[in-house]
Amino acid sequence: MSLTADEQQMVDLVADFVDQRVAPRVREFEQDDIYPEEFIEEMKELGFFGLLAPAEFGGVDVSTECFSRVTEELARGWMSLAGAVGGHSVITYLIRTFGTDEQKAKYLPKMATGEIRATMALTEPSGGSDLQGMRTYATKGEDGQWSINGSKTWISNAAHSGLFGLLCITDREAKPSHKGMSVILVEPGEGFLISKKLPKLGYRGVEACELVFSGRKVGDDAILGGVPNQGWGHMMRGLEVGRIQVASRALGVGQASLNAAVKYAQERESFGKPIWKHQSVGNLLADMATKQQAARLLTADAAQKLDRGERADMEAGMAKLFASEAAMQIALDAIRVHGGYGYSKEYDVERYFRDAPLMIVGEGTNEIQRNVIAAQLISRNKVAL
Repeated sequence: MSLTADEQQMVDLVADFVDQRVAPRVREFEQDDIYPEEFIEEMKELGFFGLLAPAEFGGVDVSTECFSRVTEELARGWMSLAGAVGGHSVITYLIRTFGTDEQKAKYLPKMATGEIRATMALTEPSGGSDLQGMRTYATKGEDGQWSINGSKTWISNAAHSGLFGLLCITDREAKPSHKGMSVILVEPGEGFLISKKLPKLGYRGVEACELVFSGRKVGDDAILGGVPNQGWGHMMRGLEVGRIQVASRALGVGQASLNAAVKYAQERESFGKPIWKHQSVGNLLADMATKQQAARLLTADAAQKLDRGERADMEAGMAKLFASEAAMQIALDAIRVHGGYGYSKEYDVERYFRDAPLMIVGEGTNEIQRNVIAAQLISRNKVAL
């Protein structure tokens, strides 16, 4: 780990926020699926929404590794809070990296403070992880405006976002289709509708919604980078950050599950001794800790590669794949350690078990991650035939 002193201070600040503010009250928000406005406002004041915004635009401007650690700490307290900064941070990264000077000046200062919250809009009802099969499109009319039509689903933070990084088709004749895609920076307005809020197993409090675009009009200045049909490359770069963020969320859930299991295994006794001294429980704890450490190292490796300016799509995919599967298993094993109490809402491990699956299917399912990893493995190790 290679955080600066200031970055470590930021991570410590988040850990204190989680322990002192979030942990005592998370159940009152989570169980009734209440939007955590109070926590979000505190996160704005503490600068959590400006982690990937340049300092010149009022951001904190930390490394990807620090961003990962902050995300982990938030998820350790409540995974939904880490999700609240996930898509926002990816759009911040995209505007910082590919945006025009005008786009940076317009959005980054307000995004850094959380005055404008942003989110990604990729997934469609009929496509899921098949982004090249998307149907949402934008056509340019005689008035010089782009008209957007289509729908997106499972869009986190949609009801509380003022900016959507929409991936859609801007050249319907392009073959393959990804060569005709653009990221459009869309604000709510006429021709834009949040059609419904989706009920969820976990990841509660923060909403996931369906969006409908029916002739939503934007100008050329809304095209990320100012040039259409570059969106696939832009979003694939953004998803490197997004998948590191999802891996970090999984780390937070895994660590919370492990912490709960270690604590309970020392407090609970059976047959005259703490249950961790029974080999079956001790072995569970050992495997949980080993998986958690391996996931942390994979995630740190991906973040460090990105910070060095290297391509990290394979590494980010590996981190997301392994960390999410590990979190799911660690959460299940934490329930096993707790026995019957692990199935009770009196203990937080049942929440961790409900939250963990999101990281397996979010930001590209793990089946897609394996495709990405395999393709990059071959690409980087081509054999002359």
